[in-house]
This record gives sequence, structure tokens and C-alpha cells, in this order.
Amino acid sequence: MELVILDRDGVINQDSTRYIRSPEEWVPIPGSLDAVARLNRAGFRVVIATNQAGIARRLFDIETLIRIHETMQHQLAEVGGHIDAIFICPCHPKDNCACRKPKPGMLLDISERLHVPLDKVAYIGDTLIDIQAARAAGARPFLVKTGNGKKTLKSKQNFDDVEVFEDLAEAADALIAAKA
Repeated sequence: MELVILDRDGVINQDSTRYIRSPEEWVPIPGSLDAVARLNRAGFRVVIATNQAGIARRLFDIETLIRIHETMQHQLAEVGGHIDAIFICPCHPKDNCACRKPKPGMLLDISERLHVPLDKVAYIGDTLIDIQAARAAGARPFLVKTGNGKKTLKSKQNFDDVEVFEDLAEAADALIAAKA
């Protein structure tokens, strides 16, 4: 079974500069839930790696984050999909922890726990820090134009090694086609 790792905010659900603070604020990007379900049906394990500094900033607590993820899983189940595991970094950016993207710690932890080398694993994100984390961990960086993706593409960075897609649905289709 192949693995794909997704960022959450801006990839699966609408992002917010104020953070997603409640299950009611969690709104899927059109087509993203079906994309996850298609990946599941094609034999991919789908895992999330997400920074959640709102916890350190006391904007919401871990119980609220669990309820947000339960909402996501429930909506995914309605279309025949699921997330196999969710890895979070609850730390503040100033904490300088190893798991907070753009550092590779969270992705390396996924690799170790799931016993999967990352060199062929796509990490799909919408920000420069997602790309940097994928590169640092040795994963394949994918960028979607949803969330902050279009803004990220306008930055003066080198994206020669990054596969770029309109959204998660298009990225999923490319992964599924490559597997066939």
C-alpha cells in the first residue's frame, strides 16, 4: 500500500488567518473529500501532517482539535473516504521544535512509525514551509494552488522539483494515474 501525506488547512479544508478554531469552522475545499476517497480506493494510505500553533497560542485546545478532526473524518466517511493517521505539531513557532514544519521532524516521524521511506512519498501542501519540509525529509513535494498555493507560487523560490496542481483532486488523479 502506497502512502501520501497531506497538509490539512488550505489542502483539504478552507484556511483561515484566524485559525480553524471549531468543528463548525472546518469547511472542506470543493472536491477534496472525494479526492481522499479516490486515493483510499486506489490503495493509498492517506496521512495528515499539520502545524497547529493555535493550541500553543491558546486559541483552542486539544479536545477541540480532536472534535475538528472527528468532523473531518465523519464528512470523509460520507463519501467513502478516511484519513489513516493525523500527525500534529501543537508548538508555537518560537518554540523551535523539530516537528514544526518547515523542519522535517513530523514527516520523519511518519516515515519511522509507518515503516515507509519517503523518497517516493508525495507530500501535498499549499505553502513554502510544506515544500521545505518535504525537501528536508526527502519526500516528493507537491503544491496545490488552493489555500496559500497561488501566493506561494508568486514567491521568488525555485520550484523546479515541485509538482504543481490546481487542487487536491487534480493531485490525487495524477497519483492514481501514476500508480496504474
